[in-house]
Amino acid sequence: MALLHSLFALLFLLLSLQLHTVSCALLLSLRHHHNTLHQQRPMIHANQTNCALFVGTWVQDDSYPIYQSSNCPIIDPQFNCKMFGRPDSDYLRYRWRPLNCDLPRFNGVEFLLQMKGKTVMFVGDSLGRNQWQSLICMIYAAVPQTQTQLVRGEPLSTFRFLDYGVTISFYRAPYLVEIDVVQGKRILRLEEVDGNGDVWRSVDVLSFNTGHWWDHQGSLQGWDYMELGGKYYQDMDRLAALERGMKTWANWVDSNVDRSRTKVFFLGISPSHTNPNEWNSGVTAGLTTKNCYGETTPITSTGTAYPGVYPEQMRVVDMVIRGMSNPAYLLDITMLSAFRKDAHPSIYSGDLNPQQRANPTYSADCSHWCLPGLPDTWNELFYTTLFY
Repeated sequence: MALLHSLFALLFLLLSLQLHTVSCALLLSLRHHHNTLHQQRPMIHANQTNCALFVGTWVQDDSYPIYQSSNCPIIDPQFNCKMFGRPDSDYLRYRWRPLNCDLPRFNGVEFLLQMKGKTVMFVGDSLGRNQWQSLICMIYAAVPQTQTQLVRGEPLSTFRFLDYGVTISFYRAPYLVEIDVVQGKRILRLEEVDGNGDVWRSVDVLSFNTGHWWDHQGSLQGWDYMELGGKYYQDMDRLAALERGMKTWANWVDSNVDRSRTKVFFLGISPSHTNPNEWNSGVTAGLTTKNCYGETTPITSTGTAYPGVYPEQMRVVDMVIRGMSNPAYLLDITMLSAFRKDAHPSIYSGDLNPQQRANPTYSADCSHWCLPGLPDTWNELFYTTLFY
């Protein structure tokens, strides 16, 4: 009898291991791919002059910022750090200098003339909205007397420079793939773009982003179930889900976007700064905060070394874009942004109430970015790759 029980236990264990292996096949494939890249530096892209745009240093420059928040008509309270009491200003006076070139100065009039009669659309989450509003502020600073029109909607918001026929839009799609509500439950469909894509096809310049929403847990999680291969899951490995969703997006772009008329960009993963150990070399003694609160200077650049832990999500993004038939241009802002622990709203966000501002350990926003601020550099790089 004891032998029979032992055989049954062994059989049950083997069956459990087999089921576990099947359910994790996508994850194991992903991990194998990541392990081959683990020791490599992030991929460096170059423009037409072979300038390594995304590797360099931050230098102080008193000619920045390009605009003042009080003079821009579109900044959300969430990003308007000056309006909500941020006392320091040195974070506004940094310029990104690539290792072997200088970026051209952003010229809002040139942008409008080059894009006359055309549409630029940012598609993604609130980091995409951060960049969308930054670009509008940068352009508006050059033509403050021009006629404009703002229409806010869900999921599409548009800002038009009427005298130039230029439309700068934001389409909210935090996962890029479809999310439906069925019988009160939110279904994240990892293999469908569907209705989202109808609006994207006719745009002249598309800039996509995703990332942060794939990690949300609890009340911040944006779905109740994920659908993959006709089956429904309450959860799965988040990197595996991101890879599947990214591949769906990439296949849709390859099949549906006319690349002879539409330029396609993808914004790299925007890093958060929630762990001071990443910029204090593991020294915890004497630290007064547990996140970006109180940070007023960038992390010192050390050449091509990434400060902290390189985001695993970025490896997925890199892999999927490399696999496209006609790859999107990766605006690889991850490393240069990782140095800017000083550039987040922290407690100076209009989304926080007084009680939350009094408790920065739990409430500081270390994911988004102040405007003016870091997204302006993203757009200087965007401008450079569009026109130079």
